[in-house]
Amino acid sequence: MPVIRKSLLQLIFSGAYMLRWNDKLRPSELPEIDKQAHKMLVACILWNENAHDLSEAGRRDLAAAVIEGGLFDYFYRLVITDIKPPVFYRIKENAEHCRRLTEYVLAELEPLLSPLGPFWERCRAWHRAEGEENAPARRILSAAHLFASRWEFALIKPLNAFDDEMEDIAASFEDRLAAFRDIEGAKALLAPGSALAGLANHCGQLRFQIRWTKAPRIPATSVLGHMFVVAALAYFFSLSVNACRARAVNNFFCGLFHDLPELLTRDIISPVKRSVSILPSILKEYEGEELERRIFRPLRRGGFYGLVERISYYLGLEVGSEFHESVREGGRVRRVEGFAALQETGNIDALDPKDGEMLKVCDRLAAFLEAHSSIRNGVSSPHLQEALARLKADLHKSPPECLRLGSLLADFD
Repeated sequence: MPVIRKSLLQLIFSGAYMLRWNDKLRPSELPEIDKQAHKMLVACILWNENAHDLSEAGRRDLAAAVIEGGLFDYFYRLVITDIKPPVFYRIKENAEHCRRLTEYVLAELEPLLSPLGPFWERCRAWHRAEGEENAPARRILSAAHLFASRWEFALIKPLNAFDDEMEDIAASFEDRLAAFRDIEGAKALLAPGSALAGLANHCGQLRFQIRWTKAPRIPATSVLGHMFVVAALAYFFSLSVNACRARAVNNFFCGLFHDLPELLTRDIISPVKRSVSILPSILKEYEGEELERRIFRPLRRGGFYGLVERISYYLGLEVGSEFHESVREGGRVRRVEGFAALQETGNIDALDPKDGEMLKVCDRLAAFLEAHSSIRNGVSSPHLQEALARLKADLHKSPPECLRLGSLLADFD
């Protein structure tokens, strides 16, 4: 059974330190972790559009391949951080050079990922595979990667008119994206003004919302990056409790979408939410109205009813919160009372289960990582210290004992 250790959490979070396009003039810092979040949100959209004709088992298998492939590629990217894309593409053109680089990367990752057991074996197999570039999951991830990178490029291009690389980079994106237009949903995603493009743009804008606005931190994480950390933690904890495939997939995508409404309300810190008793209900009502107006209604008009249904399920709209356990029976969503009940009676693919309590743990743990990392880096404040103590206390009180949070948190002391 996979073991979650401090080193894995730090590896996941380390993308917050990696800055993209750092040889170009940028309007703001563009961390790798934000790009990965945007990429995986787009990959989820493309997965949903390409799974309509698959069986339920086929849908789950494709989703798991997309999620794990995205994580495998992210961890690889963390090791080769200093290699510019043009150089990396040149290396990939030479099979022997590519193989040697891959073996170096796997050797670096092994101490960190080997405690995950079968996941680590699948990671090695993914990176050592040859001739599988056209596998559906890999093509979805490649298209999503190019879309998210081009989205970033559109931010920096106007500021770099003096740079003679700009036009070549722009042309390269268009040429490479053209090879993926046959993927279901790709044309709509690339069409300005379409509902899918609108959703992808909304997701990308969450990189501009910096968390902990009252507490300066290093690194200063965004809502978008936070969503990716929660999603990754949710997936690994799902593996650690032997979750069925549907549950693990749903937990990743729930973590990835859980703060989408903050595009509409901004990131309001928990003490403020708790200080005014009526505020949570007002926010919930406003979020529902804005989600419908700005995201769901355009998607329905575009015919993307299935995507609206999936996002609604991930956000827990039918059961009142994304932090409530739920299952689907006979096409209807039903709330399950707590982690233990879901673990005992709902951990079945056919029920399409989704965690709530464990997702809340992952949300708090991601926030704990953000606060702890900043304090360790020498940037602190009374507000941050208080938040760290509160988060640690809340995590110690979290009921799912099988998550072994006590021993995990002890490693951070």
